[in-house]
Amino acid sequence: MSRRNKPPKRIPAPDAIYNSVDIAKFINRLMRRGKKSIAERIFYETMEAIKERTKEDPIEIFNKAFTNTTPLLEVKARRIGGSTYQVPVEVKADRGKGLAAIWMIDAAKKRHGKSMKEKLTAELIDASNGQGAACKKREDTHKMAEANKAFAHYRY
Repeated sequence: MSRRNKPPKRIPAPDAIYNSVDIAKFINRLMRRGKKSIAERIFYETMEAIKERTKEDPIEIFNKAFTNTTPLLEVKARRIGGSTYQVPVEVKADRGKGLAAIWMIDAAKKRHGKSMKEKLTAELIDASNGQGAACKKREDTHKMAEANKAFAHYRY
């Protein structure tokens, strides 16, 4: 790894339909084994299903779900004097969005349902309402950071 400078951050091209970089990143996270067209189809069908179910703008639901699952704090293991402490640290915006996307996709996969489209639809609607496994994961992360606030002075 170079010690001189950081490589520039690569930002994917915005998606074709909604022209959003966040959606493009979400589709890339949803993709398995390089099959992007399948991931795009799943996502766009999910957006149609959200539109039918809620009668609202699916982009607003998606953005609301994203903000409800994006963590502000997390804990990192820090080894000091032979013992390991869980030190709470603030999450940068890019990492927070990445974690939110991963948590929503994992929660959707673990749901009971017929297809990934239906599971992802249900998870996004629940997350936009502040419920669901992804929001619970965020709350658990915040609780862990709050419980270990005493070790905040070990932050680096």
